[in-house]
Amino acid sequence: MTDQTPQVRLERAKEASRAIAALTSDDKERALEAIAVALEQNAESIIQANGLDIDRGRAEGIGESLIDRLRLDEKRVAALASAVRQVATLADPVGRVVGGHRMPNGVALEQVRVPFGVVGAIYEARPNVTVDIAALALRSGNAVVLRGGSAAKESNTVLVEVMRNALEGAGVTAEAVQTVDDFGRDGAKALMHGRGFIDVLVPRGSAGLIETVVTESTVPVIETGAGNVHIVLDESAPDEWARDIVVNAKVQRPSVCNAVETVLVLRQAAPRLIPLVASALQSEGVAIHGDDIVAGLVSNVIPATEDDWATEYLSLDIAMKVVDSLDDALDHIRRYSTGHTESIITTDARNVERFLAEVDSAVVMANTSTRFTDGGEFGFGAEVGISTQKLHARGPMGLSELTSTKWLARGAGQTRG
Repeated sequence: MTDQTPQVRLERAKEASRAIAALTSDDKERALEAIAVALEQNAESIIQANGLDIDRGRAEGIGESLIDRLRLDEKRVAALASAVRQVATLADPVGRVVGGHRMPNGVALEQVRVPFGVVGAIYEARPNVTVDIAALALRSGNAVVLRGGSAAKESNTVLVEVMRNALEGAGVTAEAVQTVDDFGRDGAKALMHGRGFIDVLVPRGSAGLIETVVTESTVPVIETGAGNVHIVLDESAPDEWARDIVVNAKVQRPSVCNAVETVLVLRQAAPRLIPLVASALQSEGVAIHGDDIVAGLVSNVIPATEDDWATEYLSLDIAMKVVDSLDDALDHIRRYSTGHTESIITTDARNVERFLAEVDSAVVMANTSTRFTDGGEFGFGAEVGISTQKLHARGPMGLSELTSTKWLARGAGQTRG
């Protein structure tokens, strides 16, 4: 890929999108299997390139949370190949009939799913996204143009090369997978201003990156949001559920957007649950930023400020606050949530139903860890991102979210009077 302008890459992706849209479901399955095999066969070179990115990141002091997102080891490369295979086994959304009816004049109408055409993605320090988005785009009949950022440049270069070679070996145009990483910011600008070539653009990364893409793009954007995620504990929450779910949601992988960042505890539950949950968190190395009541029940608490309630830590930090009632918890979530994921731990059926009905986030849960907000966990194989907007796509985005629809009309000589 030695083209001298990002525009050439966009043009080639657009041309390739027509060929990809014409592939049969079996063709796409074979192409994805070829990519999965290639990832496994090239695992050593992928990990070696990733090591260069990690070494550079550490030298630049990017922080352990980003290092964790950046890392590709043998297990993670195998997981990428497995995710590609799972995507290949999913039902092809293209051609699926969404609805339809016969007009009074006899014209038959049918609404069917069709590919967008070219999907663009701008993301940071997440080489797994390079594979996930490419696989989902191809399975849904789209070409893809990727901008993965400088932090993962070496990893993404090898991953894109591996996937392009695999497509070519499977008899599918390699131009369906493009990258504009080598053009730096000019590549990102080309994606954001690629009207007529980029049909939809998906940003994944920091709040600053997402805001830049949303505000500067002249192409349609599906906004994926930061994850200021909440868990509410009420007075009926069982000890084990409260402790285990909060610890899992914070500690299992703190650097990702579905990790919990704030725990709200109803006042009647505070004396019982706060020492229990806080102790379990602290034993895992979590720093607790708490209000005065939390500080009175637990030692070594960092006094919480207003900023803590709005912070997506992406680290072993958590905010904890006591609220008087479920009403207050809901008000807090409305004020500070980014609309990603919220969960309540309770055995009160009324509180469950009220929480599920009144919380306006992409994913709302009861009695389970927020870490389940994930395309793979939802059965999508992988995800393009987690949409926090309300148009077209919301929550983890899989194959259907990478399609649009068109209407087919079949007549027999009818004219409109």
